[in-house]
Amino acid sequence: MAGNYYGEHFRITTWGESHGKALGVVIDGCPAGLDLKEEDIQAYLDRRKPGASAISTPRKEEDLVEILSGVFEGKTTGTPISLMVRNTSQRSHDYGNLADCYRPGHADYTYDAKYGIRDYRGGGRSSGRETIGRVAAGAVACKILKRLGIEVQAYTRSIGPVSIDGSRFDKDAILSTPTAMPDREADRQALAYLSQARSMQDSVGGAMECVVTGLPAGIGDPVFEKLDANLAKALMSIGAVKAVEIGDGIGASALAGSKDNDPFYMKDGKVMKATNHSGGVLGGISDGSPLVARAYVKPTPSIFRPQKTVDRFGNEVELTIQGRHDPVIVPRAVVVMEAMVAITVLDAMMGNLSSRMDYLIDFYGQHKE
Repeated sequence: MAGNYYGEHFRITTWGESHGKALGVVIDGCPAGLDLKEEDIQAYLDRRKPGASAISTPRKEEDLVEILSGVFEGKTTGTPISLMVRNTSQRSHDYGNLADCYRPGHADYTYDAKYGIRDYRGGGRSSGRETIGRVAAGAVACKILKRLGIEVQAYTRSIGPVSIDGSRFDKDAILSTPTAMPDREADRQALAYLSQARSMQDSVGGAMECVVTGLPAGIGDPVFEKLDANLAKALMSIGAVKAVEIGDGIGASALAGSKDNDPFYMKDGKVMKATNHSGGVLGGISDGSPLVARAYVKPTPSIFRPQKTVDRFGNEVELTIQGRHDPVIVPRAVVVMEAMVAITVLDAMMGNLSSRMDYLIDFYGQHKE
């Protein structure tokens, strides 16, 4: 299976299956000398782990991370960092009736079509548990970015028809509400909506938003390695994400150019923007204003209603899914979005070091004849 790595300079390779012995990630390109301990990574994994709230799957996993390599005496060594999380609460028997059936909305059929074999226990590599490796690597990327004065913050923007109100934005609520919404009133309404959906044995979707502050202008490349193009790839690679926007996104298509353009002005000798319809990216390169990305997530495909499907022998059957599943994916996917944005931004910043002679001279020193 190809396609298990992401990034060029800060490269991550995830491995493992939902019902295997463990999952993890190998990070190539992390600079030496970064203070790093398991607790730094665990804080991010705790935001993703199952069983943490009433609206997540009841599967109980501690998701404790182990650093296997790349760190010595609390500092990164510049060698590959291998991180592992062991699976401890698999219930593979819950998936016995799925061995030959294709679950609607899942990757079962497409996996079978491509490989002729699939791990039906929780979906294998297509399971949401694959994102453990992404989040662990993202924790490292976020720590590096913080040292550079850059903050990456993701949150739930909407669940079903319930959207946050920007006038009630409460950053502290992101980590303290079950929905990861920065709006406690919207959180209350979303929980009521989720309760109704669960009573009908159904699931719901929603949207996530991520804002990067402190990112300087000039990050990204203008052709195939555009910052926003790589962000779109990174976010679309998250399971269940069906659309991505930067800045106004689709909304920009309904605006006139006079409304969509962001006027420039000078402040304290620095180029500034009066508005941020572009979402912090122009021509694939960061413009110095906050980077704003949005990802739209489909409803959880595993629902407890009987559904019509087919099996691998061509028979039409009715399937009732068992097991433990989230009624909504969004709240636990928020930290995954945060991780993928951080990895993408850091990778672009590392690649930027060779874009100008003065960067090389500043780093290595000017040669004197």
